[in-house]
Amino acid sequence: MSALGHYLEEEGIATVAISLIRPQTENTKPPRALWVPFELGRPFGPPSDAASQRRVMLAALRLLERADGPVLIEDFPEDDPRARPDPGWRPPPVPMAGPTLARRLADEIDALQGAHARWISRRGRTTVGLSGLDMPEIGRYVSAWLSGTAPASPREGYSAILALRVAMMGLSLG
Repeated sequence: MSALGHYLEEEGIATVAISLIRPQTENTKPPRALWVPFELGRPFGPPSDAASQRRVMLAALRLLERADGPVLIEDFPEDDPRARPDPGWRPPPVPMAGPTLARRLADEIDALQGAHARWISRRGRTTVGLSGLDMPEIGRYVSAWLSGTAPASPREGYSAILALRVAMMGLSLG
């Protein structure tokens, strides 16, 4: 969309992109972009939240009033309203949840330790960094959830559910 934005601007049509991945936007340098902190596929924020979506749209349109370019990337000033912890939230029941599933997860992580170490050795990096946990710690954290317990977040500034989300990303990509 950034290249298209430049082409349209050359033809006299003002553009604004809404960015979900800031580093990508910084690399492609659209004429104007509003970075938003929402999950992929939801550039205007949570579904059915018309007030929040209106604020995103107005913030994007306000960029058309600015002349400080040729590239302008601005951050949307609000967080995703769903990122706030909900004290009433409880995990849904997990089929086969309990000690057996948690044990199977721990056993699989143990069995994959060698492959994980080889991956890090070859590539010099890992994808588990967001959680701040190593693979066995991720396994224990996820296992606690599978056992029906909602453990505290192991990372400051992350709600327990956000910590679970990035831990699961580490398990799937690590």
